[in-house]
Amino acid sequence: MTLLNVSFGIFAFLPQGWLFMLLVIVIEAIAMSRFLAKKTFNIPIFCTALFSNIVSGAVGITASLMLNGGWWLVVWFPWVSSHEVDGSSPQAMLSLTAYYLLALIGSVLIEGLLNTLLLQRHYGKRETIKATLIANAITYALGAFLIGLLVYL
Repeated sequence: MTLLNVSFGIFAFLPQGWLFMLLVIVIEAIAMSRFLAKKTFNIPIFCTALFSNIVSGAVGITASLMLNGGWWLVVWFPWVSSHEVDGSSPQAMLSLTAYYLLALIGSVLIEGLLNTLLLQRHYGKRETIKATLIANAITYALGAFLIGLLVYL
């Protein structure tokens, strides 16, 4: 588990980090496809999810660099380790939770806007935003589970 117990600022630029982020995008694309197209895989939805997640991630990295020097990439990314957060500190956990909730809200706002614009010919605004919210809720819940494991390693 030592490999996973590193800052996401480091992990994000390793091959495993790219695979993790690709997994998040695939999960979101599948969730959105199931909700919008009633299929497991829909190419336009996958491409849209890929693009909106790249934009959202770029905004998150930029925000993280501006807010805290970039080490705590938890402003957007659902990954931290015990190197960054002391799981026994209530204040540290409260800060992490606040960052994580802000990241979820930011992700949904950015991705919802982009997904709505890019999918408007095929799906309604309300259902696209709902699909974006559901997809992000799934991946952020997975991220929260991983954070819980890694913070206490």
